[in-house]
Amino acid sequence: MMKLYGYYRSSTSYRLRIALELKQLPYENVFVNLLETEQKGEAYTSRNPFGSVPMLEAGGKDRVQSMAMIEWLDEAYPDHALLPVDIEQRYVARELAYAIATELHAPLNLPVLKYLASEYDKSKDEIDSWYRHWLARTLEPLEKRLAQLGTGDFLFDAPGFFEVVLLPQVYNARRFEFDFSAMPHITRIEAACLALPEFQRAYPDNQPESPEYKG
Repeated sequence: MMKLYGYYRSSTSYRLRIALELKQLPYENVFVNLLETEQKGEAYTSRNPFGSVPMLEAGGKDRVQSMAMIEWLDEAYPDHALLPVDIEQRYVARELAYAIATELHAPLNLPVLKYLASEYDKSKDEIDSWYRHWLARTLEPLEKRLAQLGTGDFLFDAPGFFEVVLLPQVYNARRFEFDFSAMPHITRIEAACLALPEFQRAYPDNQPESPEYKG
């Protein structure tokens, strides 16, 4: 069985949980405590030099970098595909997913937020404002792109590559009280996904290490 090393509230770990659930692949969750910088310890970095989560132990190898892992899962386990067969639909799914992964993850990552506090003495309110600023820079055009595409409950007929990346970012955005009132397409997709058992099982608050976990 695969082992997924991650943190319950890490957006990239959340991505992998959703992908594994949608592909109906069994896996074991291994908790890595980011608040205690466990991911930077020698035992972990000897396997993952990036010192990051998630890490997927699969096929006798340790695999890192969430977007590469998701595409590998789709290639290694083609059933319940996350990417569409049609080349143009595959492009659109990647276009929107990588907009989130490349434009938002880096400036909003936990080490960056900690650096703003420790090196620049930024307050929580200032950091929250930073977070919402960068969210708007990408989510506003993403919403317009979804409107152009005329999406329904999902980008295509069923949740896949794009939704795997979108839902964790929306979860984090809500933690920072981002205003989604003018984003009906994003919030419709969010609601449709969260109604599904696969997304419910992957949801951060439903992980055993979460303080919100109710068993």
